[in-house]
Amino acid sequence: MALSDDFIYRLRAENPIEDVFGSYTLLRRQGSNFKCLCPFHSERTPSCTVYRDTQSFYCFGCGAGGDVITFIKRIENLNYIEAVRFLAERAGLTVPENNYNDKTLKEKSKTFEINRETANFYYKNLLSGEDKRGLAYFKSRNLLPQTIKKYGLGYAPDSWNALRDHLRSLGFKDSEMITAGVCRSSQKGCYDVFRGRVMFPIIDLRGNVIAFGGRIISGEGAKYINSSDTPVFKKSRNLFSLNHAKNAASKKLILAEGYMDVITINQAGFENVIATLGTALTPEQARIMSQYANEVIIAYDSDIAGQEATQKAINLLNAAGVTTKIIKMESAKDPDEYIKKFGNTRFKLLLENSGDAIAFELEKCKNGLDISKEEDKVVYLRKIVSVISALDDPLQRSVYISKISKETDINTGILNTQVEYTIKNKQQTRKKMEWKNIESSVNTHDEINPDSVKYPRESKSEEFIILYTCKNPDKLELILSKITADDFVTDFNKKVFSSVCKAISQSDSFSLSHLSDEYTDAEMGKICGIEAKNRETTIKEETLYDCIDVLKNFKGSFVYNKDTELSDDDLLKIQTQMKNKK
Repeated sequence: MALSDDFIYRLRAENPIEDVFGSYTLLRRQGSNFKCLCPFHSERTPSCTVYRDTQSFYCFGCGAGGDVITFIKRIENLNYIEAVRFLAERAGLTVPENNYNDKTLKEKSKTFEINRETANFYYKNLLSGEDKRGLAYFKSRNLLPQTIKKYGLGYAPDSWNALRDHLRSLGFKDSEMITAGVCRSSQKGCYDVFRGRVMFPIIDLRGNVIAFGGRIISGEGAKYINSSDTPVFKKSRNLFSLNHAKNAASKKLILAEGYMDVITINQAGFENVIATLGTALTPEQARIMSQYANEVIIAYDSDIAGQEATQKAINLLNAAGVTTKIIKMESAKDPDEYIKKFGNTRFKLLLENSGDAIAFELEKCKNGLDISKEEDKVVYLRKIVSVISALDDPLQRSVYISKISKETDINTGILNTQVEYTIKNKQQTRKKMEWKNIESSVNTHDEINPDSVKYPRESKSEEFIILYTCKNPDKLELILSKITADDFVTDFNKKVFSSVCKAISQSDSFSLSHLSDEYTDAEMGKICGIEAKNRETTIKEETLYDCIDVLKNFKGSFVYNKDTELSDDDLLKIQTQMKNKK
């Protein structure tokens, strides 16, 4: 979509990247910029920087980067024009309409329509359809009519084509139903995905139906099936009932294991409950939860699978900076059964007395051991040291060391020494991995610009030329008199240079936002990384000419060999770059 320079300027001015970024994650000032834990990958040490001067961001850990539009695209899972509209609405601006014909946008819009009609079809069929098994099932689970309405629960007829025929009658095409994920195709034609199942619509934060979960109530088949990824739905980026939980006054979330657990807990008066969507908790979901809560109470099933899922959730939530607690349910396998047996008040007390996640991990260290025996006691203490050494807070480590010391009658000094020793070993291991990653970055495939591995000298020269051009748009005519995109060796840098030159020639105020519509999020990260990794480098006009000479003199004869030994100077430069990244 061709947006005017004036509108792009106003959009950026009204949406400072530090303000927008800061509404999703905690920013800490570092000089004139800000640092934070990257919202796009799990980490404990901040590696993402938000630059106020260029109104951009870049993560040195995962390579995510771009401007405020790129950020909103990624964090909200939107396309370019949707992100622009999102930011415009945030700033009270009106997006100029000029017959934007985006296939992806139309596809999303159509999918939303189909999902809405599908949810209505299932809901009406549950309440007034001839087959009453779905309604009987929900009644057997003690769901109230207002709860069924609140969640829009439904029933999919035990038919291969009931939904398909209904949607056809509304004018939808089979191909559109398949794209939306409510139908599939076979040699015999288009057929319904969900059949003979009670249905759980999945709703996003804007109130749109984005997917469905279906539970079988009789016959054979998988207990649950869930929508596949579609233009409006990604399992790893959404949470069931977050549309309700986000409105809760509490800054705590209850993480349950399934749809029925969530609905039962919500009906019991706890609005702040959510669940994953047929998959184990993902890093993306943990980061989303960190935006709405600073504490998560894990209420998974008490079986072995539930305990394993709890352990994984603790690690992911800790990595996202969220405090975790665990509820221990006795005489019930899950929250649904617990509430039915003991009532809402007892469940509230269970939540209030939920245990610290670290205490949960420490208790697990005893599993299978008899610590009255010396050999088992040693194994137990080694496990304990491993858990405590993973804690970042020294005060927290000290508290648990003191507790274990009293429990095992082991001197605190000895425990502390072992913990410190383990921490140092882990740090050394991380440093070794960093150097391995350095070698890997030099020697392995670059997905965005694969030619850079073959021609590192030329690629670096191209990046300097691109960077010089971005920083000196007034010298575009001079630059183009010396070199053109056709002189570039790597295809990606050639495309970027062409885009930058075109944007500068057509704009009075060039910024990364002029490229957001043309490049993918990963490509924008790569482009932004060129500037971020070279912020301390001053590229003078003489350097520009040297880089141009490198490309002009390129004969295509030298190809980088991954077995080539790096010189001391090369290693020193790489080491300096790593320090700068910190």
